[in-house]
Amino acid sequence: MSTPHWTAPAGTAGLIFDCDGTLADTMPAHYKAWLALLAPYGIAFPEPRFYAMGGMPTASIIRVLAAEVGVAVPDVDGMVLEKERGFLTHLGAVARIEPVIAIATAYRGALPMAVASGGYRDTVTRTLDRIAVRDWFDALVTAEDTARHKPDPDVFLEAAKRLGVEPARCVVFEDTEIGLEAARRAGIPGIDVRPWLAR
Repeated sequence: MSTPHWTAPAGTAGLIFDCDGTLADTMPAHYKAWLALLAPYGIAFPEPRFYAMGGMPTASIIRVLAAEVGVAVPDVDGMVLEKERGFLTHLGAVARIEPVIAIATAYRGALPMAVASGGYRDTVTRTLDRIAVRDWFDALVTAEDTARHKPDPDVFLEAAKRLGVEPARCVVFEDTEIGLEAARRAGIPGIDVRPWLAR
């Protein structure tokens, strides 16, 4: 794992962080929960596809995967709850992603900061509590807060709005192509944290 030596560009007025796979090493736990959820339906979810869909809300992923294989899933909301409960059983294994946490630590109190996630509020807040950083952030935007989700820009635009900062003066930290595309569409510079991660 390489340690970033990142300095906010001149004019930066706010930082926005994704949660899963960016601040917190949650992706293995989420993947275990997905496999347990989908196995009874015979729906395959290869790990590369799982990472490629990172940032999409659970309900959206369920609908896409089920439609692709022609499987009826009449209770998507129930499946969402089951998957989130499954993830929370693995919450104790979730750890900080230290290179990204180091950046948040360096700018805590110096710049307004937000978390903008495609996850659901209860799961995201419990994740942030697990890694003891929830009170570092001035705003939290989750799947419930916008009608459209990554790769649409809404979650990042809403985060910038709640910080009171023009989007172009923010910087987004992300670990997925979907998330980086959402930042691009929002007109916000995006930092791909994946080179810093040991995966």
